[in-house]
Amino acid sequence: MLRIGVDVGGTNTDGVLIDVTKVSEPNRGVLAHFKAPTTPNVSDGIEKAIGQLLERAHVSPSEVSSVSIGTTAFINAVLEQDSRRLSKVAIIRLCGPYTRQCPPFIDFPPELKVLMDGHVGYVDGGLEIDGREIVPMKESQIVEQCRLIKTKNLKNVVVAGVFSPLDNDGIQEARAAKIIQQELGPGVNVVCSREVGQVGMLERENASILNASILTFAQRTIRHFRKAIRALNLTCPLFLTQNDGTLTSAAQAARLPIRTFASGPTNSMRGAAFLSRLDEGSDAQQGKPNIVVDVGGTTTDVGVLLPSGFPRQAAAFIEIGGVRTNFSMADVQSIGLGGGSRVKVVATEKGDVVTVGPDSVGHNLTRDGKVFGGDVLTSTDIVVAGGVDGVGVKDRVTGLSTELIQSAKNAIKKLLERIIVKMKTSPEDVTVLLVGGGSIIAPDELDGVGEIIRPPFFSVANAVGAAMAKVAGEIDTIEILQGRNIDDVIEGLKTEAIAKAIQFGANPQTTQIVEVTNLPVQYVTNQATRIIVKAAGELSVTGAQAITNENDSDSDVVDDIQELDKQALQTPTNEDSKAVINIEEYVPLITDNRQWVLSELDLEWIADGCGVLGTGGGGSPYPPFLVARQLLRDGRSIKVSQHTSLDLPWIVHIDAYLVSNERLQGGAEIPASSRELMIYMHMPDYYGAISDEIGGGNGIQPMIIAAELDKPVLDADLMGRAYPNSLPGAYNIENGLWPCAISDGIGNTVILPKASTPHAVETILRTVTTEMGSRSGVSMAPLSRKTCQDYGVVRSVSQAWRIGKAIALCRKKNEISGIPRSILELQNGACLFIGKIVNVTREVRKGFTWGSVTIVPLQADEEEDTRVVESSIRSWSPDDRIRIPFQNENLYVIRESPGRPNEDKIIVTVPDLITVLDSQSGSSIGTQEYRYGLRVTVVALAGNPKWTKTPEGLACGGPTAFGLHDVEFTPIAEYREPASVIEEYANVR
Repeated sequence: MLRIGVDVGGTNTDGVLIDVTKVSEPNRGVLAHFKAPTTPNVSDGIEKAIGQLLERAHVSPSEVSSVSIGTTAFINAVLEQDSRRLSKVAIIRLCGPYTRQCPPFIDFPPELKVLMDGHVGYVDGGLEIDGREIVPMKESQIVEQCRLIKTKNLKNVVVAGVFSPLDNDGIQEARAAKIIQQELGPGVNVVCSREVGQVGMLERENASILNASILTFAQRTIRHFRKAIRALNLTCPLFLTQNDGTLTSAAQAARLPIRTFASGPTNSMRGAAFLSRLDEGSDAQQGKPNIVVDVGGTTTDVGVLLPSGFPRQAAAFIEIGGVRTNFSMADVQSIGLGGGSRVKVVATEKGDVVTVGPDSVGHNLTRDGKVFGGDVLTSTDIVVAGGVDGVGVKDRVTGLSTELIQSAKNAIKKLLERIIVKMKTSPEDVTVLLVGGGSIIAPDELDGVGEIIRPPFFSVANAVGAAMAKVAGEIDTIEILQGRNIDDVIEGLKTEAIAKAIQFGANPQTTQIVEVTNLPVQYVTNQATRIIVKAAGELSVTGAQAITNENDSDSDVVDDIQELDKQALQTPTNEDSKAVINIEEYVPLITDNRQWVLSELDLEWIADGCGVLGTGGGGSPYPPFLVARQLLRDGRSIKVSQHTSLDLPWIVHIDAYLVSNERLQGGAEIPASSRELMIYMHMPDYYGAISDEIGGGNGIQPMIIAAELDKPVLDADLMGRAYPNSLPGAYNIENGLWPCAISDGIGNTVILPKASTPHAVETILRTVTTEMGSRSGVSMAPLSRKTCQDYGVVRSVSQAWRIGKAIALCRKKNEISGIPRSILELQNGACLFIGKIVNVTREVRKGFTWGSVTIVPLQADEEEDTRVVESSIRSWSPDDRIRIPFQNENLYVIRESPGRPNEDKIIVTVPDLITVLDSQSGSSIGTQEYRYGLRVTVVALAGNPKWTKTPEGLACGGPTAFGLHDVEFTPIAEYREPASVIEEYANVR
């Protein structure tokens, strides 16, 4: 029952040998540990580390039951854009007529795209959200794609099917993979996207591409790992640790190396919990999260360890080397503080200031640090001079002044306190588990921390985490709950997750459910909900042996990494890289006939602004932004106009947020509905397009149609935000909502000539949309310019552009905290709150997602600039918090005073705009993205008077429209008319 754990970091390779029969003893069963600099060829360092462990513990190789390795080698190849280790990839999409407007590699950094883009093919197949086939898959089409791939000599292929995560039997992607293997032979790697990522077509496909590109190198590296343990006469199974803190076999890691990309910080957290006995202690039993601080030679990583014993996961989308993906990864914040951090004295107007980091001597500490005979003053030198014994030669730093030592210690303390408070989710003092080789620089007390635990063997906690990692099974699926009991559905999925963990090698006696997440799908009427269930258990030796019965003889190792280095290819340069634009001096292009011709930068700013105006709804602007940007790159033009006397059709896109992120548009949905509507109304043509709602992704959709049909977009919309209701509907304008047409883009179109009420239009269209796979294109009856102006919000595209520009300028100046203030310079309102999300609830009612998010205040020592918060808000009691109920979009903000319910007060309601920003990036956050622990800023903006100052507007969009019959609407501020971009820049060029 001896386990070896190895963690290969950027600075050191750590190893540990644990006897699992002695984990109840004070040393937690640790028989030996070892730390050495990481070698250029990581397998050499691994072999040395394991050899040292066996020698120091006097253990025979035959006594070792498993070896578990965590490595950063694979992710580093992507981050470094290493052409020696990245291969070109072929993509085959099972999508039928959809997704073509958002092709593979559309959002890759140009350099990575050059390295990885080998082939793209579209074939029939894919699923709807309810599991129906979009169109049946055709073997002949896949065979033809294989013929093309073979001519390009590509060895790594990705199969990505629409809604493939719902295909629990793997019928489509697995069948396609089998055909590809038959056509191209066993020497070709085939990656099925459903095995890599979650729901979200583009992000899952991106992760699959990264996985496929690194496959050849990963397989070679893992063969070398096997060779290293064989050289030591070890015959036990080899595992690699995954991003979520669990184990995978070497064979599985060789197929899905992306799951090991970020295992290092997770290993540290899991090791810290094990060494601190939190798996046995009262804290874990009481459900209290703990913060793990891992101080290395160069950086400090901080994460939250949940009561389940697993790290808190990061946001839904993770960027790897600039590529947006959606696989699981621990939520870790890092700062440039470590044992090798340089300590400097900087002269300022107010006197000398002592700084620590972020630059570091890293693994050269034992050469460059003063206590080791070097000439660089480091944080390790400071703590040794301050009294820490057993590190280097203390006499070499006796000349440091008491003032310098104390100032540097204060700087270290402040850096740690700030990063810890960033990760806290309540004002209560937390327990900190302090690990890592550089953790000796941390003080014994930190503000906001109740207890600091330095567990035994803290310097090799990451290796301990690798050795004691658990085995998990996860089910991530979408279930249709109509006529079903959700508790029964979840219980069934729990059983599946436990069985999956046991299949992967978990001990049945220790396997239990550690996570259940329920995420209702917005806008659909069939009660679709995404459910994620994870089970985990201790590694079973017999189970491990069974699942690692692999054909991995020494003859497999036919090449060498060093030989690969000799054959290194020169990374191709991207000749088309766009020039850097000075955004402070940027001037948009306005033509002589006063049309605004959008650039990619204009489009990017408009998308960011649409996100803010979406007030939590409207769908993500990201996919439609990518589509519109690709049209510009393909030579199309997007023009915005503010003057026309001709009729305009009102173009609106109805879909479900999650569906729109999975069944990416094919391009025919809205044109089909528009064309059929024109035929029905006997209209030969129309002048341009107007957005139904400027908020969210729907603000971009008309620009896509306008670019394809070479028509302008009006600088206006019919809401001024995202909303279930429009102004023409609120005012019951004749022909304001009907006739209309709805199409799925594959030949199905429905005309609605008339409806009894505006609400009936909404109900009918959403019902039809559900039948069309929960995504459709809708075109409404054409509106005249006067109607658009009288019953719309003018210059809203300009407003979105200005908001996006304000955000970009703040980011350029690294003034993220100034973003709320910059937005409020464009529209009157208030920054209401800065805090952290601590609770989110969601449920589906009649196709709408209802829920609420609770936000608590930040601590006094947070880095945000609290001057942007109104003084009346800052005068609240320290334990006051806010709650924002939402129905797809945010409805109102209520201040809650725990223990004093009579003091609860609603601050702002619809139809004023309530938007939530990510405090770390300044980006808007949709209600579907609200998650525990996210640091946010809440801003309220004045709504248009057509909503706020008329009986019709308030009846349709005010508090009573959402069931708040006892709440009287009070405007947050007076509405300010947006300024026209066309008017401002018409004569500038």
